[in-house]
Amino acid sequence: MSGHQRREQLLQVARSLFAEKGFGGTSVEEIAARAEVSKPVVYEHFGGKEGVYAVIVDREVETLLAALTRSLRQGGHPRVTVERAAMALLDYIETNTDGFRILVRDSPVAQATGTFSSLIGDVATQVEEVLAEAFDRQGFDPATAPMYAQMLVGMIALTGQWWLETQTPPKDEVAAHLVNLSWNGLSGLTHQPRLTRAATRRHQRDRGAAEEA
Repeated sequence: MSGHQRREQLLQVARSLFAEKGFGGTSVEEIAARAEVSKPVVYEHFGGKEGVYAVIVDREVETLLAALTRSLRQGGHPRVTVERAAMALLDYIETNTDGFRILVRDSPVAQATGTFSSLIGDVATQVEEVLAEAFDRQGFDPATAPMYAQMLVGMIALTGQWWLETQTPPKDEVAAHLVNLSWNGLSGLTHQPRLTRAATRRHQRDRGAAEEA
């Protein structure tokens, strides 16, 4: 096995282990044992568990971000853009289940290489542009687009995490429901949303009671 082939083998083995046990639950010993090599081989290629993990996370972030970026840059009606983005994420989850499990786990190592939340932030930045243009055309304040982009992308991402465990209903049905809520919600926006007075009064009472306690 060439050096490149061995490196790829170690990455695939480690990817399965990280998805199954998480970063903290996986050891260099386990990676080496499952790959049927000695521990020094792992250290030679990656310098340790952290190095393997960083490469895997980088690859997964690149793959998912590329898929989502393509879906957002194809142009067309904003609703179709939302549909494509939802399907792109669900496609990734379906075909890269181990990779998605790794991305949604929290690990100190991932802080330097990218986390799922930072990835979603990158996607939300691109969605801002789509929403800002639509808001401007419809007389809404384009300055609120970043906030709505975070809401929209966050909703799709969290639904994807839920679907990862259930895998039902079918992904096209999940995407349709996502778009049903997000698009119909966006199409029914008011220009100056306000909380109801009843909710505001209740919040103030609860806050006052908590401060007294």
